Amino acid sequence: MYIDGEFVESQGGGWLPVYEPATEEVLAEVPNAAAADVGAAVAAARRAFDTDGWADCTGRDRGRLLLKLADYLRGNLSSLAELEARNSGKPLVEAQGDITDAATCFEYYGGLATKILGTVNPVPDNAISLSIREPVGVAGQIIPWNYPLLMAAWKLAPALAAGCTCVLKPAEQTPLTVLELARGLREIGFPRGVINIVTGYGETGAALVAHPEVDKIAFTGSVPVGKLIAKEAANTLKRVTLELGGKSPNIFFADADFEAAIDGALFGIFINQAEVCSAGSRILVQRPIYARFIEAMAEKAKRIKVGNPLSADTKMGPVVSKEQFERIRSYQELGKREAKLLIGGGAVKGMQRGYYVEPTIFADVPSGSRIAREEIFGPVAAVLPFEDEADAIRIANDSPYGLAAAVWSRDIYRAFRMVKRLRVGVIWVNHMQPTYVEAPWGGYKQSGIGRELGPGGVDEYLETKQVYINLNEQPIGWY
Repeated sequence: MYIDGEFVESQGGGWLPVYEPATEEVLAEVPNAAAADVGAAVAAARRAFDTDGWADCTGRDRGRLLLKLADYLRGNLSSLAELEARNSGKPLVEAQGDITDAATCFEYYGGLATKILGTVNPVPDNAISLSIREPVGVAGQIIPWNYPLLMAAWKLAPALAAGCTCVLKPAEQTPLTVLELARGLREIGFPRGVINIVTGYGETGAALVAHPEVDKIAFTGSVPVGKLIAKEAANTLKRVTLELGGKSPNIFFADADFEAAIDGALFGIFINQAEVCSAGSRILVQRPIYARFIEAMAEKAKRIKVGNPLSADTKMGPVVSKEQFERIRSYQELGKREAKLLIGGGAVKGMQRGYYVEPTIFADVPSGSRIAREEIFGPVAAVLPFEDEADAIRIANDSPYGLAAAVWSRDIYRAFRMVKRLRVGVIWVNHMQPTYVEAPWGGYKQSGIGRELGPGGVDEYLETKQVYINLNEQPIGWY
């Protein structure tokens, strides 16, 4: 682990194995952090913030360090992408894109570090009222296994730009590229204690959430774990940002560009093995094109190459772990009882090793079925027909989630009507999944609390202090 500028072993927590999902073999071992390790990491972050001057470091200096971190990622893109692909199972080309996006995230917030502004408040008095923005303090950050290094960047970059110090816990399945990032921290001279990385199981994250010296928690992951974090954080009234699950509707009207729509439906669900919180796993298709649409989807899905993530022609690699493989397989079997199987429905045949799952599409899915309502987090698509705009809105909004949605139509007036009525935090029109650091990310309902990315991503790590300056030389005259 990386604590207070040094790579250290656990204080009694032992080691945990990290597997390569393509081979099912142990790729590495990392420390299983005990509560004492979390305490040491928090103490280092607290000292760096309170005593060593990170909070008082200028925005220019913080920004320059973030830009150096971006340069480190770009300079090591090839090796980092290969490690990410081997550890997570995602295709190499997607891993390369992730590392590039992580570098871009550090660059964006490196520039934004000098643009954190306060305000002058007009008050009815001979006085000046100021609002000053200050860093929250020590941020505990817990990230998922689907985009390991990119999610680390999403958390670290805005926190550091704001002037916070960080204790980051990567997912136990995919900690390796985040630890390589720590190697870069040493190379570029990041001050000790500003970034600390603790590895371990869920108990490690729980210790971080419960620690009284942590001022804020930022978490990306499942809704059940998010609820547990919110409850525990309430004990010390920590500020909390939660980016949670989704069951995103991908909505296709009859007037949509048909070929683009088929590609958008497949890309929306099967990118990154559908291990994506915003995966378009509910595919809503208007009845006039429904039969033709599902036939074309199934035919084109047959061409998706599932294989070794390091192969150039692979479109889908293995899912991240045996646990996730078994979870997806259970939903495939459930879907066979709830709907009509078009394609897939099992493990990839002919693979001797690895957690490979077939791209799976179910049609005629009842809107109340489990495969239409529960987040599977794997390559299982549920296709539902709808009649008109009102029907599409009813089906799309009938979900406890509200992360994202997509609308496909040549009618821009219809598209904007849908945009206004869909209860989600992110909407794409005639596309699905493009995500930019410049724009906010987060959901409605049980898909989370707060927003990441964009200028508002820094706001999540800032406090507001109001300052009143009396300009009246006369006594107050109270008595």
